[in-house]
Amino acid sequence: MGGGGGSGAAGFYDAALQRREAVMGKSGPAALVKNFRVFSIACFACIGGVLYGYNQGMFSGVLAMPAFQKHMGEYDPIDENASQTKKGWLTAILELGAWLGTLLSGFMAEVLSRKYGVLVACLVFMLGVVIQATSISGGHETILAGRFITGMGVGSLAMIIPIYNSEVAPPEVRGALVALQQLAICFGIMVSFWIDYGTNYIGGTKLETQSDAAWLVPVCLQLAPALILFFGMMFMPFSPRWLIHHGREAEARKILSTLRGLSQDHELVELEFLEIKAQSLFEKRSIAELFPELREQTAWNTFKLQFVAIEKLFRTKAMFRRVIVATVTMFFQQWSGINAILYYAPQIFKQLGLSGNTTSLLATGVVGIVMFIATVPAVLWIDRVGRKPVLTIGALGMATCHIIIAVIVAKNVDQWETHKAAGWAAVAMVWLFVIHFGYSWGPCAWIIVAEIWPLSTRPYGVSLGASSNWMNNFIVGQVTPDMLKAIPYGTYIIFGLLTYMGAAFIWFFVPETKRLTLEEMDIIFGSEGTAQADNERMEEINAEIGLTRFLQGGSGAIQGAANGSDTGYDAEKGKSEHYSRHV
Repeated sequence: MGGGGGSGAAGFYDAALQRREAVMGKSGPAALVKNFRVFSIACFACIGGVLYGYNQGMFSGVLAMPAFQKHMGEYDPIDENASQTKKGWLTAILELGAWLGTLLSGFMAEVLSRKYGVLVACLVFMLGVVIQATSISGGHETILAGRFITGMGVGSLAMIIPIYNSEVAPPEVRGALVALQQLAICFGIMVSFWIDYGTNYIGGTKLETQSDAAWLVPVCLQLAPALILFFGMMFMPFSPRWLIHHGREAEARKILSTLRGLSQDHELVELEFLEIKAQSLFEKRSIAELFPELREQTAWNTFKLQFVAIEKLFRTKAMFRRVIVATVTMFFQQWSGINAILYYAPQIFKQLGLSGNTTSLLATGVVGIVMFIATVPAVLWIDRVGRKPVLTIGALGMATCHIIIAVIVAKNVDQWETHKAAGWAAVAMVWLFVIHFGYSWGPCAWIIVAEIWPLSTRPYGVSLGASSNWMNNFIVGQVTPDMLKAIPYGTYIIFGLLTYMGAAFIWFFVPETKRLTLEEMDIIFGSEGTAQADNERMEEINAEIGLTRFLQGGSGAIQGAANGSDTGYDAEKGKSEHYSRHV
């Protein structure tokens, strides 16, 4: 299929989708509650997202609690004269663990299965939480060890759960699961902020009276959703895609039938089974062609493949341009300062003149609410407006908020007591900054990173983008306390200037990916023929396994897809699935 064939493929995909809807019902959020199996999958998307979001937001409030401070020794998170670098380690070591967990998760999900991968990640996560709880006697060393281990669990869960959800969910709800996952993450952040606000009152808010329960409760509460996820996962089926990829086709067909509530010989079960089998064969043959020495499906080859495949992305100019777009987009997402706000919001609000720990925690709670609300419009806008305008406008808005905060801080840094209105104006700018992030760089950066790759290299490209995200996340978490102490208003200028640069990068260097075919993407990046070669390989596989013949023999709505729905479907589904995996 040539460059002009992409729109036809999309049309075939739409025809097949209409056929599905005629049999299965409408797509979208309404389909999530249509039957219990689909609803249970949606709940898993929620639990995984809430757990991830809660873990991201919870620690900022804990750092501001006097009862936590007395156990940290030289890692004192409240005393302004204590080492800010060590305070940064308390927060950032989780991101370092998550970076490692992300690197290992692809291997774990492929060798152990998605199901067992989630179980292992849950156990690692819960072990980390238990170790953190023992810091009541072990001090900062156990907090550091516990947060690193928890981070490994978080990084793995953040990668594997969306993969699992996208592979067991029916096509008509995959898009809704993407939205649900992102909303669940923001909901988890919001809930964590308000739990911190409430538990801060246990025993009082002063060092002399505050109970250790004030910080132990929000830390240990993470165990509840993790346990639900762990025991619930035991009763969930294996991913049909993973089963087919590992030669367990009869079991995969049976699970597909059960998940869809249809008989094993139903046309939609057969269609989905053949589509998954085609994608599996495509991946195996792509690996055999690109990395012949790794074609055998051994555990060691699977482990090596992700690193060898990522290294290969740097070899050609066209692929290297994609690498730059993916990694630099994630660089600018993190250096917008969003996680500086999420991790250190109470400290930031105190620095902006809000007196008292309770007031700063209250203002932090508002951050969670506005971010959650601002994420909702992204679901509605992104496919209508496109990626570039949303990302550019969001970056300009965030950067302007940073510069305004810098000006307010520079003029009032020593006189907040007499200029309370200025302090609240700066706080309002922080809230506005979070709104701009919520509708733009939160969800959209991941879409760009998922869409720019050809099918044969997408898993490794997205993995590279995720690595860039976590590593920059770690660096921002580590350096922010030192920056806030050494250059109070300069911190906001740095974040602001970098975010303006992010807007320029998106506008001038990143293509608009909305509704582009993979062939058109190749032309933009200068690698014409990559997607065409992928499509030709896919067409050959579809004919070989009988998918093309099956579609030709189907009823009218599917029949038109005979020459293209296979490639068009997989191209579009690939975008949706890989976005949902990494939001």
